[in-house]
Amino acid sequence: MTKLPRLYVVMLRYRIAAMVAMFMLLGAAREGRIELGLRYVWASLALASSYVAATALNDLADEQIDKVNHPRDAGRPLVEGTATRRELLALHVLASMLVVVAALPLGRRGVVLLAVALLISQLYSARPVRLSYRVAGAPLALGVAYVLVPYCLGIVAASGSLHHALSALTFALFLLFTARILLKDFRDREGDARYGKPTILLRFGKTSTCAASLCALVAADVVLGLALDPRLVVFVQLFIVAIASMLWSLWRAHDPHAEQVAIGLGARMGNGLLLCVLAWFVLRGAGASIPESSALIAVQSALFFVSFATLAGRPREAVIGYKG
Repeated sequence: MTKLPRLYVVMLRYRIAAMVAMFMLLGAAREGRIELGLRYVWASLALASSYVAATALNDLADEQIDKVNHPRDAGRPLVEGTATRRELLALHVLASMLVVVAALPLGRRGVVLLAVALLISQLYSARPVRLSYRVAGAPLALGVAYVLVPYCLGIVAASGSLHHALSALTFALFLLFTARILLKDFRDREGDARYGKPTILLRFGKTSTCAASLCALVAADVVLGLALDPRLVVFVQLFIVAIASMLWSLWRAHDPHAEQVAIGLGARMGNGLLLCVLAWFVLRGAGASIPESSALIAVQSALFFVSFATLAGRPREAVIGYKG
């Protein structure tokens, strides 16, 4: 049992966890001024635990594939040999219990949302449904679990109305995530092919996968134009263009390293886009004026683009930057 807290931290893969947390904060910030309190602590703990429960279950289900795709990944303790199947199963059960305990202070809406998250993790990884082996089912299930549930949980933490989740912004965020998640199969191509795991990349090829991601990105851009303040949309376009340029680089890449550089930099700029939208909502909710909000977003955008240009010029460091 003393090993489980360390395993919890390992399985809370911080890159995805940070993105999921941003979706939750976007849901809260869209409701108005964010006033941090215990409700946000409980929501964060419940969301983190639901993610740990999901990753533990998925690692148990994909152990053989992960031995091919992630043979030396410290984030996969089952493959690395630092954890046993029994320990990972115990972590899954304990994290699931922690989800329920943390959801109770959020009321009925929070409990229902997190029950949905736990259900999706079962349907995604466990037999007989195993949505991770369904070409269309995997992106859809992950979009619900990683975007819609966290966004709605942010609304609940802010004591807002869940009717607000039925919005253009929510749809745009879902499309942005879809554009990103379609590309994860590039990293896992070898193991997926060896064990017959169907993916869009393996079934339809690189061109179709990049085209599908680009279509989702363009659709997200259109919807964001309808959902956001026109002045914020101007900054968003810069990030969209940068992400699209990385999709072009991915399509033209001829080796796995170049592919991961393009995907990593695109993901980095996607995070920058989300942070800018979040910062805008937080500033406006706190009473900042349009010029004040625009100035801060301009500085934030500039920092991301300097980082983007630096890593694009040093591709060997780009993957390290993305992983770290």
